[in-house]
Amino acid sequence: MYKLLIFGGTTEGRKLIEYLKDKNIKIYLCVATEYGESLIEENENIKISSKRLNKEDMIELINKENFDLVIDSTHPYALEVSENIFLACKETKKEYLRLLRESEEENKEDIIYVNSVKEAVDFLENTYGNILVTTGSKEISSFTCLKNYKERVFARVLSIPKVVEECSKLGFQGANLIAMQGPFTEEFNYALLKQINGKYLVTKESGTLGGFKEKINSAKRAGAKVVVIGRPKKEKGFSFNEIINILKVKFNIKNKKKIYLVGIGMGNLETMTLKAEKVIKTCDIIIGAKRMVESLKNFNKKSFISYNYDEILNFIEEHNEYENIVIAYSGDTSFYSGSKKMLEKLKKYDVEVICGISSPVYFASKINKSLDDTKLISMHGKEENIIYHILHNKKVFSLLGGKDSIKTLCKTLIFYQLDNVNLYIGQNLSYKEEKIFKGKPKDFINSEFEGLTVILIENENFSPKKAYINIKDEEFLRGEVPMTKEEIRSLSILKLELDKDSIVYDIGAGTGSVSIEMALNVEKGKVFSIEKNQKGIDLINENKKKFKADNIEVIKGVAPKVLDSLLKPTHAFIGGSSSKLKDIIKTLLDKNPKIKVVINAITLETLLEALNCIKEFNVKSIDITQVVVSKNKKLGNYNLMIGQNPIYIISFKGENKNE
Repeated sequence: MYKLLIFGGTTEGRKLIEYLKDKNIKIYLCVATEYGESLIEENENIKISSKRLNKEDMIELINKENFDLVIDSTHPYALEVSENIFLACKETKKEYLRLLRESEEENKEDIIYVNSVKEAVDFLENTYGNILVTTGSKEISSFTCLKNYKERVFARVLSIPKVVEECSKLGFQGANLIAMQGPFTEEFNYALLKQINGKYLVTKESGTLGGFKEKINSAKRAGAKVVVIGRPKKEKGFSFNEIINILKVKFNIKNKKKIYLVGIGMGNLETMTLKAEKVIKTCDIIIGAKRMVESLKNFNKKSFISYNYDEILNFIEEHNEYENIVIAYSGDTSFYSGSKKMLEKLKKYDVEVICGISSPVYFASKINKSLDDTKLISMHGKEENIIYHILHNKKVFSLLGGKDSIKTLCKTLIFYQLDNVNLYIGQNLSYKEEKIFKGKPKDFINSEFEGLTVILIENENFSPKKAYINIKDEEFLRGEVPMTKEEIRSLSILKLELDKDSIVYDIGAGTGSVSIEMALNVEKGKVFSIEKNQKGIDLINENKKKFKADNIEVIKGVAPKVLDSLLKPTHAFIGGSSSKLKDIIKTLLDKNPKIKVVINAITLETLLEALNCIKEFNVKSIDITQVVVSKNKKLGNYNLMIGQNPIYIISFKGENKNE
């Protein structure tokens, strides 16, 4: 017993069958031609008939099989057939659903809208130039009324022997008769229009699945005007997605969505893996940023352009008709790819990640370099302490963003006296416009690079990173500005318990000795060095340049006033507070209730103020250490130990009251 009767033969009808073929529903499919029958594979659940039925035949079939539901997915212009299906359902009291073809709203520039084939012919009678007619074989005889139609009109029809024979009898022969199955891509339509020197393209409003947009776009590119025969009437019915949702409820169809996160390579399809190509060929829809979707347009798939995670997730949840979904990413899914966060969003779905060829792999092969001793980073839309990586790695590869990114980087390299490194720059990798450059920073300081750019920096004089970097006092430029001494500096930083990506305030930075040492130990983080005196500011900048600590931002001013506009801190070191310790601590806790703070106090008054703040703000993990350091001084053959002022190191952590 068949459950579902579908009148199809159209693209959306075939798409509906494709969706239902493995859903264990008995389907009886009626198509208009034997050719339409040949396009769909019959199986134990799908019976196909190409017998033409009138209203009485339809009533007889419906009564015989007692279908639960009838779906009309015939062509929008097949008015008589659609009317007969509706009346047959009404008489047999069976539920009738009309599957509507999606319309396309187009700019009316260079498009002529008419209400019938006759109106189209009347319009073309007063024009000159070749005409590509794509309305089908039923209406092609109307175009024989045009003067010189045998030379001027090119008919594109289905590749059915009977249709070809009928068109040939009408005078459409040789190059003027094109027999092929559609729908067609924009590129194919464009090539055909150029081949025939077409000045006009005649089409019905065939909708998204009928390739209407592809026809419009190809005609615009070829300089041809489009004559559109409008739909005969405004129909009532359901979209494809709405039909799927109805069927899911009626036949209890379970969701079998499979989502593929696919790395498509550099952009040129030659850099796509065979597995990625196979998945894309068999998917229902491609989702991705505009550049990704456009690079895959030759696959002729439906698409949704977006790179917003929540927007993509909502689309997937709202469109049940798509079961095999590809989300496309450039390069490889494991290298600075949006697939990482997308995976977290898709936890409830069956997801497979398809790797791609990444830009560092491709670029390394182009410049004959290995990647086994290379630090891989990205400066595309994000900050990165690239100077630190260059200092401590022989090779650094980075994605870049913006036309001035190379210029800015080269200026920074020269500023930090890294002007002898070798630069390899790749632009528009894998595309026809691909360019590769080699040189020193000075060679590119005035250059602008449009498009997608990558860089590999080779530093033969790199120094491997130590587990912890500490600096001797005598290495700093000091002047007359007070400086936190080496032993106190190291212990204070140890108490801070910094991470690689910490955001640190150094308040009352003095010479910047603590800032420099912290910056060199937070390679992915940032240090804000806050100092009110200009002499201190100058020394911090000089030391920053000397130690190549590019992740320090020097702020002139008094805390807490200057803290408001800075990034949220994870840690703070207070070496000088200008009698505003309470206000500073309050501001720090307001900005981050869980901040870790270390204070250096040399006077008892500062110690007392710190203790009062600890009581008032109810912080936790409190630690107070008094440190007395004695350093040796040579007196002839003897060493005399000279004591320094005792220092109090106070540390605590904010307590998040919401936890």
